[in-house]
Amino acid sequence: MLHGRASDHTMPFMEYLDQNHLVCLKWGFDNLEGNITFKLIVNTTGWVGFGFSPNGGMAGSDIVMGGLGTGGTYFADYHATGNSMPLMDQQQSYTLLSLNESDGQTIITFQRTIQSCDDQDVHITAQPIKLIYAYGPTDDIAYHQARRGTKEVNLLNYMTRTTLTSVSYLSATVDSITVPSSQTYYHCKVMKFPTLNTKHHIYLVEPVIEHHDMVHHMLLYRCPSFVTEPYDKPCYRGDIGDACFRVVAAWGVGGGVFELPENAGIPVGGEDSDTLYRLEIHYNNPNRETGRTDSSGLRLYYTAQLRQHDVGILPTGLLHFDKMQYNIPPKAPRFHTYGVCNTTIISQFVNPLPDLQVFAVLLHTHLAGRKVRVGHYRSGKQIDFLGLDENYDFEIQQIINLGNIKTIQQGDEIAVECTYNTTNRVGVTKMGLATTDEMCLAFLLYYPAIEISLCISHPNTTHPLMSRSYRTSVVTIPSDLEIAEYEGLLKAVPQIQMAVNDQSQLSSYKNGFVREMMKTPTVTCQNNKASSRLGTSWIVNPARFTLLLLWIAKM
Repeated sequence: MLHGRASDHTMPFMEYLDQNHLVCLKWGFDNLEGNITFKLIVNTTGWVGFGFSPNGGMAGSDIVMGGLGTGGTYFADYHATGNSMPLMDQQQSYTLLSLNESDGQTIITFQRTIQSCDDQDVHITAQPIKLIYAYGPTDDIAYHQARRGTKEVNLLNYMTRTTLTSVSYLSATVDSITVPSSQTYYHCKVMKFPTLNTKHHIYLVEPVIEHHDMVHHMLLYRCPSFVTEPYDKPCYRGDIGDACFRVVAAWGVGGGVFELPENAGIPVGGEDSDTLYRLEIHYNNPNRETGRTDSSGLRLYYTAQLRQHDVGILPTGLLHFDKMQYNIPPKAPRFHTYGVCNTTIISQFVNPLPDLQVFAVLLHTHLAGRKVRVGHYRSGKQIDFLGLDENYDFEIQQIINLGNIKTIQQGDEIAVECTYNTTNRVGVTKMGLATTDEMCLAFLLYYPAIEISLCISHPNTTHPLMSRSYRTSVVTIPSDLEIAEYEGLLKAVPQIQMAVNDQSQLSSYKNGFVREMMKTPTVTCQNNKASSRLGTSWIVNPARFTLLLLWIAKM
């Protein structure tokens, strides 16, 4: 296992790419127009591969591979065109700075320009990027077996992590519950934490996953004061705990440990020591297996050393409303849905509304989701994106640090746009809880915390513009024109907006609307080929790469 987090002023950021802490990436950069330097430390003395992928797979990936063999150092820049052997780039855009082995580890330090002008490279932007890695036990490139993986990281907008200051944690887990044979199951446990007489701050949330193949996501909610009795049973059966909706912590499949910034923590204890919390776990059981039990949940590490800010989580987007039909049609290559939040409805509960400093986001759809964008509007004009994933992956849902703080002011608007692909479906897709249903949500992590549980919307599908024949016409296979018209109507009708406070009180506005969202920013290439090639050092033994099919289907 890799050890230590030694301070390096030139590469202050660090992320383990695997759950066992065998693959460590460090990096740093001076500015967004210059170079970015990486140090990859892998627990092997064999070959090492690292790259950037548009979607977590091989096709379109930008890859470097290297190691220290009997013939010396080898290191080169590659690209993958599909599930086949990666091809060596005509332009070697990566500069090898050092490569050595020590204590059973291979340590590679290399550099490239952030804005590459090589079409065979993946651009590094200020948005999350999917990193891929693989390695072998020897310098003969062969099938990597389980020694590979992917992780989404925001390289250019990353927050420095702190080390653990204590081993004190609260446990929010289920205890050997039986997962039924249904494809989708939600289990809820309403609980009281051990008493903390004074206010503390949660600074790190760690998932405890017993069955990675079944646990899809987990949410921990704070309950309103009228929820006073614990229980442990299926969710959403009309129990009083259904009113627990203020998100305290969240985890999605593919995510890992999340540590809050050094100046902020999630408040717990003190005058709120009698508060109950609801743990919600979504189990995905596509094979409808029987007889399986689970004890998954969350560990919440806390400290008595209070930080400057209390952290809150604001769910925004599109959520299913009772008696409101919303069907995503089948055979649609790109179908857009929208959820909006105008902070003026929050101001009915919190006035004046303080500036909300957003520092991280968790984006969430189900299987049909392909893109999620979160627009930020002020005075009727879009000023930024609060979240952006142009290659959304259902299997990689993790909280992403934005790095630079985004400020939501009173009167600002938030719009969440989700793009779905239903070309492989023959029936409509509903908005709902099942894995085969859909959601369109963005969980915004911010400070200072306010007593608001959510701010979401739903198009008024009972509006006269939505004739009954049109609302039900998508149960059959629609034409492209019908799909476009239906999407346009859902966007054009009034959007019913709703905010909910900690005591489950509602504030609503029935005439909201969806503003136009700007195009996703793109990288402007700056031609600096000479500097990107300067000092490039690589030695390639062609025999080493004859078995590169190892990188194919398993990535």
